[in-house]
Order: sequence, then C-alpha cells, then structure tokens
Amino acid sequence: MYKVVFTKRALKDLENIDKTMQNRIAIKLKGYAKEPFISARKLISHKIGTYRFRIGDYRVIFDIDGENIVILRIGHRRDIYK
Repeated sequence: MYKVVFTKRALKDLENIDKTMQNRIAIKLKGYAKEPFISARKLISHKIGTYRFRIGDYRVIFDIDGENIVILRIGHRRDIYK
C-alpha cells in the first residue's frame, strides 16, 4: 500500500474546494492508495505531473516516489491543466 503525501500547493488547492467534494476526494484517495496504477492515467505533458486521477469533475495530479503518492495539484477539470 502506498502512502499519500500532499504538497503545500495541493493542500491549498484542497482548501478551496467545498467540504462534500473534499470528503469524496479523501475517500477515493484512500482507495487509490492500494493500487494506484489501476485508476491512474499518464499525462501527455509532464509539466505539472506524471499521472492523474479522475474524481468526478476534479483531477488529482500526482507523481510516484518510491512508496509515496505525492499529490501535486487538485482542481476542476476546466482549470487544472492551464
């Protein structure tokens, strides 16, 4: 099982999301920590990260560092890739 680690920027992104969506993201990340590569998609451009999870209309951008899932950014799909 992988350990989920948030960057300061990711925590700031998470604070700007409403509480119900924050809870949904937290529950999904716990599930994804068991087998992240089943649900992860590799990003074409590695400017903001290597992989992404899709959680509803939100995207969680992350990298894998050993046994850690390092969450880099969290945002709505219309804004996250800009």
